[in-house]
Amino acid sequence: MAIVNGKEYPQLIILKMTSQLRTLMTIIRDENTKRNDFIFYADRINRLLIEEGLNCLPTSEKTVTTRTGEEYVGSEFVGKICAVPIIRAGLSMESVIREVAKKIRIAHILIQRDEETAKPIFYKSWLPEDIKERYVFILDPMLATGGSANATIATLKENQVDESKIIFINLVSVPEGIEAVLGTYPNIKMITAEVDRGLNENAFILPGLGDFGDIYFGID
Repeated sequence: MAIVNGKEYPQLIILKMTSQLRTLMTIIRDENTKRNDFIFYADRINRLLIEEGLNCLPTSEKTVTTRTGEEYVGSEFVGKICAVPIIRAGLSMESVIREVAKKIRIAHILIQRDEETAKPIFYKSWLPEDIKERYVFILDPMLATGGSANATIATLKENQVDESKIIFINLVSVPEGIEAVLGTYPNIKMITAEVDRGLNENAFILPGLGDFGDIYFGID
């Protein structure tokens, strides 16, 4: 359970702000950080987030025989996974989840924010036929108003994905976005690296780090 602005969110996980994570966050927020360094350190943070997401998956007991001939009582993951990066910025997290989750399916949802209204514009989704049977990782590094995330979750629910199987992973969030998403869909899980102060009059995250997708993909 996490507390944001005095409100409890049982389904929200905020990464522990270790000295390492604080340093990584400082690097990617610095306007003087070059693009190659931004990508490298953002990927490191995304790896921490994805690993935490995998901790949320159910497991069952499994006994194996070790190379010494002894038995070891451990566990194994239960269920299949599908990652859904929200295009465009969410694509930056796709390579990281491929590195740690074998046989994962990748789906995509194309949603763009109207810069004048800050509202999401849904274009298209590409989802596997068995999406309702999978645990779904929604990937989007920045959670501002929550509009894109809510549109994505609504699309998943239309395809019969249960809320309890949805894990939304983002790198930087704000209280407004957290409330918008978890207030609407209280049964999903959300994982974030850091909660920023809030949004300005243009719905940009403060202190934020700028347009994540533009920096990561080198678009001026």
